[in-house]
Amino acid sequence: MLYPMFAMVVLTFIIGFVALKTRFASVKNGEVKASYYRLMAGQEVPNTVTQSTRAFNNQFEVPVLFYVVCTLYISMGIENPYAIYTAWAFVVFRCIHAVIHLTYNHVLHRLSAYWLAILCVLALWLLLIV
Repeated sequence: MLYPMFAMVVLTFIIGFVALKTRFASVKNGEVKASYYRLMAGQEVPNTVTQSTRAFNNQFEVPVLFYVVCTLYISMGIENPYAIYTAWAFVVFRCIHAVIHLTYNHVLHRLSAYWLAILCVLALWLLLIV
């Protein structure tokens, strides 16, 4: 479970760097005033800024349930191969979700990846309880 958790941490940092790069570029290009970022309000911003910010924020929503359940598997000493495959599937779906979110952002495609990841987390919890 540790490796899928680490993969999620890496994904979170990658998205964070993309968001940071997007913010700096928006200020450098004159699209956004630096003061906007104090409260994230006061002017319209490019879609790329909103997308990357939301993609980054999204890494602290459902993945929290993933981190908790994986930590429980580790702390309880449970080694279930189905759980490990499911954890990796969660990571894959979250990567797909992030790529869609940061590129062409098709809502139905993103939603599909999102819900497949949620089902993986649910399966992890059910495998743990059973």
